[in-house]
Amino acid sequence: MNASDPNLGLIIAAFLFSIGLFGVMVRRNLLFMLLSTEVMLNAVALAFISAGNKWHQADGQIMFIMIIAYAAAEASVGLAIVLRLHAAGHATLDADSCNRLKG
Repeated sequence: MNASDPNLGLIIAAFLFSIGLFGVMVRRNLLFMLLSTEVMLNAVALAFISAGNKWHQADGQIMFIMIIAYAAAEASVGLAIVLRLHAAGHATLDADSCNRLKG
């Protein structure tokens, strides 16, 4: 198995997605949940790149660009929510205690 093997990329993507999913399910801190979501999105992007390499199609690269744009938007909205919670005086970023955003 060499470094350009598409199956290796798919295996690594599945491993990274599992780590991200585990982080979202176990962690209750909003910041760590956001980071775990980013890991999952990057794993999906790696899977698209590997699949595109495997079948010699450019669709994987197009999906990679779309996922990166989505990840940037998700990070900005998530960090805005975290900053809003901090500005509202929440002492913790626990997801269970931050289930209501008051306008």
